[in-house]
Amino acid sequence: MKSTGIVRRLDELGRITLPIELRRTLDVSERDPLEIFVEENKIILQKYEPTDIFTGSKEHLFEYQGKKVSRETIVELAKLAGLID
Repeated sequence: MKSTGIVRRLDELGRITLPIELRRTLDVSERDPLEIFVEENKIILQKYEPTDIFTGSKEHLFEYQGKKVSRETIVELAKLAGLID
């Protein structure tokens, strides 16, 4: 992990401000969703990208009942159900 040397304080509501230089470098815009991860004692922010709920694939996604599923997964499930060969 690379240190930026930037230190920010939480405000009274638990918010921090990401410096514009970081937002530009990481292509994070106003209102972009960020995903929050915890690893040991670290908080990791990552720009959210929808993925297939089964495989994690980010390509050819369809939404079904509020979940993302890839074309490849749909084909595999259809084969498993005996709908196609």
